Amino acid sequence: MAFLTHFPFHPIHHHSSSLFTRLLFSSKPKTLLIISALSSPQTSLSHFSTTSSLETLQDISITEQTHLQIAQEKLFIPPDTEICSEKGPRILKGSNIVLSKYARDAQVVSAEFVKSSVETEACPADGLPEFALVGRSNVGKSSLLNSIVKRKKLAMTSKKPGKTQCINHFRINDSWYLVDLPGYGYASAPNELRKDWNKFTRDYFLNRSTLVSVFLLIDASIPAKKIDLEYASWLGQNQVPMTIIFTKCDKRKKKKNGGKHPEENVQDFQDLISEYFEAVPPWIMTSSVTNQGRDEILLHMAQLRNYWLKH
Repeated sequence: MAFLTHFPFHPIHHHSSSLFTRLLFSSKPKTLLIISALSSPQTSLSHFSTTSSLETLQDISITEQTHLQIAQEKLFIPPDTEICSEKGPRILKGSNIVLSKYARDAQVVSAEFVKSSVETEACPADGLPEFALVGRSNVGKSSLLNSIVKRKKLAMTSKKPGKTQCINHFRINDSWYLVDLPGYGYASAPNELRKDWNKFTRDYFLNRSTLVSVFLLIDASIPAKKIDLEYASWLGQNQVPMTIIFTKCDKRKKKKNGGKHPEENVQDFQDLISEYFEAVPPWIMTSSVTNQGRDEILLHMAQLRNYWLKH
């Protein structure tokens, strides 16, 4: 994408939810405002498993313990979240995200397509919070969206990359939106069409006041791509809140993914992105085939959304 080729030394625009953005993360050389409340920076933390007894989780419980180990300094601690140093944090499975008191009303009850737009000004104007899904063409974006809402054809999937050409709004529970954005890196698309996608996607990121977070999808079945690193860096430079969603984490055939398991590719991407950020942004491992990460995405969206609505 043309607008991802060069990055300014300072953000060219502060997202309208600038306080919320700064609380989430800043790209280098800004000071990171995510503060860990734990004692030893060398401590390795396993994911915490619990049941639905947690008061804020009335509809989705935290999943079983995973084998991933997350170092304290690589955790994402949501704003207004206190951590008990004795018990340690509750961490969503397959992620680096600490559970907060805002993780409630996470279940999807209804989902409907609302409209397609080719400019930010034409997007729904009802003021509801929204989460945008974006990623390289053929990363599995539509499949993930369908998995999240448990609908096979809410977003049409295709073996041909570049199918999404507009800003597509899907209203969830009549209270918030999932937004499907055009994929990037689709070389076969006409040059003029790629320019149009770049322009209205960039404008949407910078000027959409109801955007809570961009969910940047990265294919975990293959090694990191330069264009994905550039995209993440651009979002950070412009202080656009971002969560990294690693897709296709069920694919484990070594010969087809560069000789590494998805967990290794996830770690490699985090290592590479660390040179752009003071700390790794929130991330979740997913699979639209097995529904891995679905509940975790919904809980993460819920806690970001509820904090955003309060502030």
